[in-house]
Amino acid sequence: MKIGVFLVLFQSEPLEKALDYVSKTGVEAVEVGTGGYPSNAHCQPGKLLNDPEALRRFQDAFSVRGLEISALSCHGNSLHPNKEIAEKHRQELENTILLAEKLGVQNVITFSGCPGDSDNARYPNWVTCPWPPDFLEVLRWQWEEKVLPYWKKVGQFAKDHGVRICLEMHPGFVVYNPETLLRLRQEIGEVIGANFDPSHLFWQGIDPILALRKLEGAIYHVHAKDTKIDSLNSPVNGNLDTKPYTEEAKRSWLFRTVGYGHDFSFWKDFVSTLRLIGYDGVLSIEHEDSLMSGREGFEKAVAFLRLLVIREKTGQAWWV
Repeated sequence: MKIGVFLVLFQSEPLEKALDYVSKTGVEAVEVGTGGYPSNAHCQPGKLLNDPEALRRFQDAFSVRGLEISALSCHGNSLHPNKEIAEKHRQELENTILLAEKLGVQNVITFSGCPGDSDNARYPNWVTCPWPPDFLEVLRWQWEEKVLPYWKKVGQFAKDHGVRICLEMHPGFVVYNPETLLRLRQEIGEVIGANFDPSHLFWQGIDPILALRKLEGAIYHVHAKDTKIDSLNSPVNGNLDTKPYTEEAKRSWLFRTVGYGHDFSFWKDFVSTLRLIGYDGVLSIEHEDSLMSGREGFEKAVAFLRLLVIREKTGQAWWV
């Protein structure tokens, strides 16, 4: 396995400067933001696709530093009921897939998206319970009329261009847990897999280790990000928390740098389970820890993961 980083963490710095810094820490791979909700300050696919010289310089920026591009990330909502937002995110995803093909990058990360409750909706509507029965009708309509038709089309487009779609299971979108990911994968095919981020699973009450076992064969990329459940607020209010991330002391949970939400023992099991199910890719550090700066959180994560990464698998005991 390799240690990587989601480079939007350093979006305020020029690409070359950001790459110089991360390469000096020993990071071997970089995940690049290309649009959607994260910044595309380092990579604008529409421009690179139409400028061969700019594309060559972009590739060289990574290769001369010995860095692999583990994925292009376009975390958007292509099913947004606002047609302008949906079209923008759809175009960015399509361009990202085309750019991934040109770069020889197999993984494109995104969200499944979430429609509204009808064609007249203004905002996404994430259904989380089956009653009153209106909610089940909304969920049926979303999947049958919006989710499946769109992803069948995009799945085929990605397949035609030799790219895999890595969906991040994220609350607020129709794919948010292993069950919903596998439902979409069953319908669309193996072009759909997971960008496995345990931080979004912890606060849903999901055991990431068991989730990995359930998703064996469908893990295409991994985020290294932690979550801390607050021992005072969570037992009182539960974990469905809409307070801003900046109100740390009031929230039921917080995103944390790896090792600050769950201990070394958990992360050893996490990495070992990845190896057990056949994943030998990148652990891409995503920093959203509001209690420490980006650089501090990133460097702590690199140091922590260095102790965990499994470089080789023997396949047999020494006495065999």
